[in-house]
Amino acid sequence: MTAIAVALTPEFADWECALLMAVARSYLGVTVKTATADGKPVTSMGGLNVTPDLAYGDLQPKDFDAIVVPGGLAWEKKAVPEGLDDLVIAFREHKKMTAGICAAASMLAGTGALNGVAHTGNRLASHESYPAYSGAEHYVDGPQAVHADGVVTAAGTAPYTFTVEVLKGLGLWNDTAQEELAPFSAEHR
Repeated sequence: MTAIAVALTPEFADWECALLMAVARSYLGVTVKTATADGKPVTSMGGLNVTPDLAYGDLQPKDFDAIVVPGGLAWEKKAVPEGLDDLVIAFREHKKMTAGICAAASMLAGTGALNGVAHTGNRLASHESYPAYSGAEHYVDGPQAVHADGVVTAAGTAPYTFTVEVLKGLGLWNDTAQEELAPFSAEHR
């Protein structure tokens, strides 16, 4: 069975991961586990209080097929919990899907995970603010999520295509996924 870890930060952008979590868990039978730095509850930007399943230290790449990190205010407020970068690096080293949207896409840039793969995000300048980032030539300036070599990135305005690309990358894109997600893109046609 496929398993996705969602690494939450204080004031995470709840809408950026909600669609993926709901469709994966409720319609595709995927195990979805949330984690915070210390395993204690966090509150999203929208005021959603989440009691996580695990702490970051409990997330072992061998137990999951992907790690997904939604963006949020933690980066703006310089309140990103310790250990998140190391967790992303561990998942990449184990060849597990790594996905970041909005500010979390720039966090992936900061780990070096985007240096050799096509990727996107809110804006290139956000990625370039991280010293470990040297992948500007691979940056795709567009409104949709980008998936390359097990890495999915998206601007915060693209939770639909982010969900689609994560599911495709995990081999979960099927008729059920398409049927459940199609209405969420209808306003953009």
